[in-house]
Amino acid sequence: MLYKKIYSIGDRLEDKIRGKLSHYPIAYGFVGGAGIIIFWRGVWHTVDYIMESISTFGDTITSTSMPQLLWWDGPLSIFIGTILLLAVGLFVSSFIGNEIIISGLRKEKKIAEKTEKEIQNEAKENDKIKREIDDMDDRLKRIEEILENR
Repeated sequence: MLYKKIYSIGDRLEDKIRGKLSHYPIAYGFVGGAGIIIFWRGVWHTVDYIMESISTFGDTITSTSMPQLLWWDGPLSIFIGTILLLAVGLFVSSFIGNEIIISGLRKEKKIAEKTEKEIQNEAKENDKIKREIDDMDDRLKRIEEILENR
């Protein structure tokens, strides 16, 4: 119940922000790019912190190295980047991509999962559609010529 309420509020907020930013594509791109960079900076720093902790396991940390090892720096960047990307509606699409999402909604298989026969059938279907479009184009051109000659 609480999750649905939070999700609904977040969804409405995202729609409002996307609606406003869509009128300013450069600003939208800047905000989206900044969100992606902040998110990945957080991932990078978190992994660096974990690796530093593992490599210095048992060693004492001196006071001069403490500012370099802020444990919350990476997770905070991940959190801020996630919130920013969710707010502008780019979180999923920037990491997964629209084509993968659409193919999943259509319940299509990945190319690696398709058999050779399925791929050949798809190619034949695409060729058939292309021939039909070419045929329609030829008909349209003939109709245009007839109308021009009248």
